[in-house]
Parts: sequence; structure tokens; C-alpha cells
Amino acid sequence: MNGLALHERPARPSPDRHPSSSHFVTPLGSASWRIALPHTTAAVPVARALVRTALTEVEHAADCDTAELLTAELVANAVEHTAGRGPIELVVELAPTGCQVEVHDPDPAPPGHLTRPVIEEPDVWQEGGRGLLLIRALSSSCGHRPTPSGKAVWFRLPAVPAQRRPV
Repeated sequence: MNGLALHERPARPSPDRHPSSSHFVTPLGSASWRIALPHTTAAVPVARALVRTALTEVEHAADCDTAELLTAELVANAVEHTAGRGPIELVVELAPTGCQVEVHDPDPAPPGHLTRPVIEEPDVWQEGGRGLLLIRALSSSCGHRPTPSGKAVWFRLPAVPAQRRPV
């Protein structure tokens, strides 16, 4: 994975972390990853791979497929709907209760209809226009917040109980 490693909180670095990303193991079984991604569509598969790796590396109980899908939507939206050439940042935080994924971009404008219901249905003939709907429908919560350099858009997924996990 290519990108600048960014650190925000003190923690113990994982001894096997990839040199272009940050991976921290925190107390109580929590872990977090941060990586700067290029402001291009090439960031989408890299982000999906990081989320899958993060969830499987610590044998996390959140649904990998849903996390990958929603991450791809957030990254694709950041690339498509924000101006600039600077990197976007992916943050994956795992806790025993679930996971949170954030995508930081340089545009301070809030994302479309992420946290409020859309009255009109998406056009069935259009390729796009369903990403935020998917995020709202499949996550346990989602939102956005301003950051010093733009905004962060996030979603949370709960841990799946052991008896409901695929074998």
C-alpha cells in the first residue's frame, strides 16, 4: 500500500506493520490503522484491502464484506466529489463492540444526504446515487464531522455475535 503514514494518538506500533501504513494495538483488544491514499480511483481497492486485512488480522467480529463495501463507497465519494490533489486518509478503528471506518478529505462541505432521509428514490437507470443510501441502510450509525483540514465521513458496524458468524 502506498501513502504517507499519519499518527494521531500514542499507542504501541504493531511489530509487523506495513511501512506505508500505521497500525496500532491499543488496550482492551482495540486496534487502529491509518493510511493516506491517493486522490484517485486507485484508492478504492487499496482501502478495501486494508479494511479486509484489518478485520481478519485481529480476527475481528464485524462483517468484512459489509465493511469493505461501505469503505469503498466512502472512498469513491471522497475521490469523486472533492476537489484537490492532496491525499485522502482512511482510518479503521476496531473495538470489541464493533468497528468504525472514517475517510478524511480536504473538502469541508458535508456529504449529500448521509444523515437525513432522502424523500425521492434513486433513479433505477443511473449507475450512481446509491452510495449514501447503502451506508445509511447497512451501518449501525454514520455521520460526518469537520476536521482542521476538511471533514471526516464515518460509519460504524457492530460486532457480529459468534453464533451468527459464517463458519
